[in-house]
Amino acid sequence: MKLELADFPVKQIRVGNRFKYENELLEVDEGELIALVLEDTRITDAALAVAVPGEKTRITGIRDIVEPRFKVAGGGQVFPGVLGAVENVGDGRTHRLSGMTVIAAAEYEGTIRAGTTVQRNAILDMSGPGAEIARFSSCRHLVLSFRIAPGLGELDAHGAIQSAEYKVAERLGQVTAELSPVEIATYDLSKKDPALPNVMLVQGCITDPQHVHSGVGYYGLSLRNSMSTFVHPNELFDGAVTVDTTRSGRGYYPTTWDWQNHPLVLELYAAHGKSLNFGGVVLQRIRFETSHGKEVGAQNAARLAKAMGADGALITWIGGGNAFVDVMLTVRACEQNGIKTTLVTYENGGKEGKDSPVLFYIAEANAIVSTGSLDKVIELPAMDKVIGPYEQIKIFPFPGAALMPARGALSLEARDVMMGGADIWGQGEFRCAEY
Repeated sequence: MKLELADFPVKQIRVGNRFKYENELLEVDEGELIALVLEDTRITDAALAVAVPGEKTRITGIRDIVEPRFKVAGGGQVFPGVLGAVENVGDGRTHRLSGMTVIAAAEYEGTIRAGTTVQRNAILDMSGPGAEIARFSSCRHLVLSFRIAPGLGELDAHGAIQSAEYKVAERLGQVTAELSPVEIATYDLSKKDPALPNVMLVQGCITDPQHVHSGVGYYGLSLRNSMSTFVHPNELFDGAVTVDTTRSGRGYYPTTWDWQNHPLVLELYAAHGKSLNFGGVVLQRIRFETSHGKEVGAQNAARLAKAMGADGALITWIGGGNAFVDVMLTVRACEQNGIKTTLVTYENGGKEGKDSPVLFYIAEANAIVSTGSLDKVIELPAMDKVIGPYEQIKIFPFPGAALMPARGALSLEARDVMMGGADIWGQGEFRCAEY
């Protein structure tokens, strides 16, 4: 597959009564977008607002973040299986509006009140200490705030949120359909240098098979008890991998934007044909409930990578807790199959950085890249403005958690409470210092 990703940078967003893109200014027709969202009877009302870097603004109720894209050539359309039919994507040409996002900020109180599958939302500060660590604070955002009809279950609510944000994102991308891009990046794995090692990305995906949505979708289908799956990296650029929008508000869960702009995929592509041959992506289900399941899942991922000709594997993951055991066992299984590995992971080192940085060790994991710690306390100052459905927020999702004024100062016990506050795949620019 060969995909051209055509870039249309956005440095200003203006809400008005027409669609136009010119000189890095995107004008959007507010009435048309609101009408598009309200076609879904599961959504009761909606509003648009713009958030820009440096403003003393806090966005609440964030369920997902997506980059506007529109397919102008090739098979299928962006977000296949969600907006349209299940058709292969990853070839042809796709337009992107870079430097901006659509934020889905939805008011919804789920039916699941506790546990790993509880519904979550997140906040984002556009200035101050929070903006210094959250990767999304440097973007311009079109914030779509809306309310979900009462009484909806988790899957219905997820479908309403995801459909709304993707419709808006595709419509914005469509504005550029007849325009010439600033730049075109070409992604093609067909040419390989036989003298270079073949390297794959093994992407662990924490899943919850007991929940109505496992947390990761592929062409709109929730991944459950599946074994490892080969995915062409171009499919990610066209939105074939998606998230659960009722509980994506946790710093170590990726947003749709993260899948569209996966930093490890982009870096492996940049090295393709130069220092390595990029062999593609293995999506691996992790967080099996038993040791037996974890061993089978790890061996399966390693065997698939080996069958695809991998000499090396970059291994990373989504999630927390016992899912990390699956990840480490995958490192071991790859090494046992002759595949050299490097693990990319965040740390849990405690508030003072003195605790064990990772939850489980094996001897074979001798090449690890840290993307930083989740556990640092963050003090957020009061903001002048709040965008989103909540004027009062819960920092933690458990029953009985206190409501706090969204506009006021907040003390966060960990970075993963803020959307984009945890650097899951090396997107950020954290540095370490030795004392």
